Amino acid sequence: MAVVITAAGQDASVSRKIKIEKKYLNLPVQMSEERGEMNFNIGGDNVRKFVIRLGNGEPDYWVFSDMADYKGKELTITYSTKASGFDQIYQSDTWAGQDSVYKEKYRPQFHFSSKRGWNNDPNGLVYHDGEYHLFYQHNPYEILWGNMHWGHAVSKDLIHWEEIGDVLYPDELGTMFSGTATIDVNNTTGFQMGDKPPIIAAYTAHNSNEGDAIQTQCIAYSNDNGRTFTKYEGNPVIDSKKVWNSRNTRDPKVFWHEPTSKWVMVLFEKDGHSFYNSDNLRDWTYLSHLVGFWECPELFELPIDGNKYNTKWVIYGASGTYMLGDFDGHEFKVTSGKHKYVNGQLYAAQTFNNIPESDGRRIQFAWGRGMTHGGKMPFGQMMLFPTELTLKSTPNGVRMFNNPIQEIENLHSKSYRWENLDRESANEKLKSVEGDLFHIKMKVTILDGTQFQFHFNGNSVAKYDMNYNLLNGAYYEGLNVTSGAIELEMLIDKTSVEIFADGGVFTVVEELPAAENDRGLEFGPGWSPIEINYLEVHELKSIW
Repeated sequence: MAVVITAAGQDASVSRKIKIEKKYLNLPVQMSEERGEMNFNIGGDNVRKFVIRLGNGEPDYWVFSDMADYKGKELTITYSTKASGFDQIYQSDTWAGQDSVYKEKYRPQFHFSSKRGWNNDPNGLVYHDGEYHLFYQHNPYEILWGNMHWGHAVSKDLIHWEEIGDVLYPDELGTMFSGTATIDVNNTTGFQMGDKPPIIAAYTAHNSNEGDAIQTQCIAYSNDNGRTFTKYEGNPVIDSKKVWNSRNTRDPKVFWHEPTSKWVMVLFEKDGHSFYNSDNLRDWTYLSHLVGFWECPELFELPIDGNKYNTKWVIYGASGTYMLGDFDGHEFKVTSGKHKYVNGQLYAAQTFNNIPESDGRRIQFAWGRGMTHGGKMPFGQMMLFPTELTLKSTPNGVRMFNNPIQEIENLHSKSYRWENLDRESANEKLKSVEGDLFHIKMKVTILDGTQFQFHFNGNSVAKYDMNYNLLNGAYYEGLNVTSGAIELEMLIDKTSVEIFADGGVFTVVEELPAAENDRGLEFGPGWSPIEINYLEVHELKSIW
């Protein structure tokens, strides 16, 4: 092992050579330090390039880089500034903190979060060969945004997740921004090797050039069920910055459109979503544009009230507003909306491609922004619990409903159900409930007045005001506005609360505040007498 200081002074870059003999390189991070650039070189080729706040004292936490592909080779590590943490980098067949992962104080227990580092948008949700694949925006080297990679996790049941590791790394075209994944069943790309169709990832490469972002669309393919990807040598497949005169051309959503026998891409460009089509996922033709959305497009068809002969297409962006309409493979014609189905910390939702017809559900994952209790953990952010999307007729028209997938029941450990309670008797019953992970259902009727609250450990986690039509401060138009009643379904995890109102027509997602007391679940005091028509509480098991 050799350490070389390549320039004088505190800001000197440093270099070190290591023969890779173990699976991981462990790196210390100190959040008070400025970011510096780190490079991994093997045989003169740069194999990793990223920024990191390398520790210069006692590290706040450790991160790791998987070097299994380079065992037996000599690695040259360089860092742009001298730091004591440079000498602390070490090899191991385990990563620092592996013995306590998923047991951390603020680790979500039934939501996915990455072992280390930051995550944001879900990317490339796809079902293939018995596995649900969750690709996602990942910074492996810090709990804040940056160094965008595609992380990867798989599940057999949409509940329990195994983190595989990063599969798309930054390259000369840029860092790996959001996108989608699909299965090329007919091998239209010609990328298939073997008897199973490949997974195709479509993603944005983001390159900041002298402060101006260049965002182009690229593809990669995998013939080993998403464990590794090969980037298409003809990338980028779309470069539309000059056409739109905008730095915002990103987040491709790709799917096969059966009526036209074409691949369709919905791409965020400038001020809304553009539509492209292709025969082979490599050569794309621009079709049309719909103004009014920002980032992370999604487009899919759903039956209304379960009637497959009466359908509408749903289009949305990252924010949680959506339109209903008709899509012919070329153009989206709006028939209703904008509508809003969510308020709070849900962002950049995406739905799964290739769900088996025998299942038939439209299953959504979304990024749960924030919800980290001040960055006190070696990971940042989480994914929200997967939900099923449906279209139903309501007194206000056809609306999209969003509900936790039925598999939540597999996490129930102890369950309670009561009916026809007042506030005092309900609170007495709730004293028997234990834990801090819950699936809760209730119907509450306000008998006199306009509001009620539901608390957990001294904090209001659900507050409904019938006069102003507010659910946790967000306007909710309501389904039964003259009944005085509301139905709520809630998921409470270590740092998050998800509330689904009146069968899922409106969702509120918020960070769970730190506990004010240890009184558990209770209906908060108030001047409005209430009847709890029914109350179900399910204590939940951890997915880890």
